[in-house]
Amino acid sequence: MIRSIILENDRVRLSPLTLNNYTKLQSVAAEHKLVQYSPSDIETPVALRTYVKIALEQQKQRSSFPFIIYDKQARAYAGCTRYMNIDHKNKVLEIGSTWIGEKFQGSGLNKQMKHLLINHAFNILGFEKVSFRIDERNIQSRKAVEKLGAILEGILRENIYLLDGYKRNTCCYGILKNEWENLLSRD
Repeated sequence: MIRSIILENDRVRLSPLTLNNYTKLQSVAAEHKLVQYSPSDIETPVALRTYVKIALEQQKQRSSFPFIIYDKQARAYAGCTRYMNIDHKNKVLEIGSTWIGEKFQGSGLNKQMKHLLINHAFNILGFEKVSFRIDERNIQSRKAVEKLGAILEGILRENIYLLDGYKRNTCCYGILKNEWENLLSRD
């Protein structure tokens, strides 16, 4: 079972997302097109609160654990991410619902936080596979998980409606624990 987790290194701190801290993300969440490839609505304060409430309900059901992202270098809250679609029996979880503000993109923050999440999933929580689901058109995010060592396992065709009514294709990526260990041993 996943309990309260704080993951941290010199660059980033991932703390539990709560109804007490989510308002620190309102200015980032309001950025235009921040979640253009996602079915999530976060742009208004009401939409963001609803988004957080849904994430916390999923946490109660043990299928999700949301984090608020704090960029130590910029000394600012940058966005959020989560463990989701947690399958305790089969030891598989997804890292997703990740969004970070435009000024944090391309800064190395995403790589640092993904390393923390992946290491924790494998080495502390005992999961055997970490997966990612990304809109086929989101080349920036696809390249980012490929750089982490994730393998494209397939594409789910027209499986999710986005807020604008577009039905996206979703690329499914995965990293197995032994693959991650091999990647780290080469660094």
